[in-house]
Amino acid sequence: MSQTVDRALSILPLLAEGPADLGQVADRLGVHKSTALRLLRTLHEHGLVHRQPDQRYRLGARLFALAQQAVENLDVREIAHPHLVELNEKCGHTVHLAVHEENEVLYIDKVESRYPVRMYSRIGKPVAITVAAVAKLLLADLPGPERRALAEKLDYPRYTSRSTPDATAFLAELAKVREQGWATDLGGHEESINCVAAPIRGADGRTVAAMSVSAPNVVVSADELLALLPLLRRTAEAISREYSGKTPVKDTD
Repeated sequence: MSQTVDRALSILPLLAEGPADLGQVADRLGVHKSTALRLLRTLHEHGLVHRQPDQRYRLGARLFALAQQAVENLDVREIAHPHLVELNEKCGHTVHLAVHEENEVLYIDKVESRYPVRMYSRIGKPVAITVAAVAKLLLADLPGPERRALAEKLDYPRYTSRSTPDATAFLAELAKVREQGWATDLGGHEESINCVAAPIRGADGRTVAAMSVSAPNVVVSADELLALLPLLRRTAEAISREYSGKTPVKDTD
């Protein structure tokens, strides 16, 4: 039975390359045409493949519907949380997870620093969108026209002397973030707080969330925090792989 399932599932990546006829499917699987036909008929009955008038097979609409449903039901927070905890255990600093929703960037998860001096933030609270490292990452991923329109309608509060002053500076910062693939907030929101962030990407390469490590400069300097960037990026990449389905789920049975 497991071999039959394996063969049936092997048909799907073949058809993802383009329509194929019965002979091509049989050759790829290394089976007789009658075996390939039985597998294709079963997949066809479930809407996973479709037989065209030219007798070739392609992926069926049901497969795309299932894929869309799976994406919609993904919970990036649930997937990311164990990784955030592990990162916190390694570095000791505050770790945040944020998403972009309805013109706001919101914290959706947080693991507290183990140091006595901590930063104030809470889950569900919008971030300071023009200076926060997670916001820069999420907004940098927007299409150019959308990015410019958003930048032009934002206010630019001067939280500190390092805050982003205007739309021109903000767009320049987003362009830099887009190119380098990570972002910082070095005293832009609070003089005493530094932050570095990395993107979490979906299967299409788009940024679906951003995670960050933050710490007061009385605990670590900005340079010491930036030294954690490789660890932060590896963590974000691990979450991205799991979120996009590139990491097999371990069997816990």
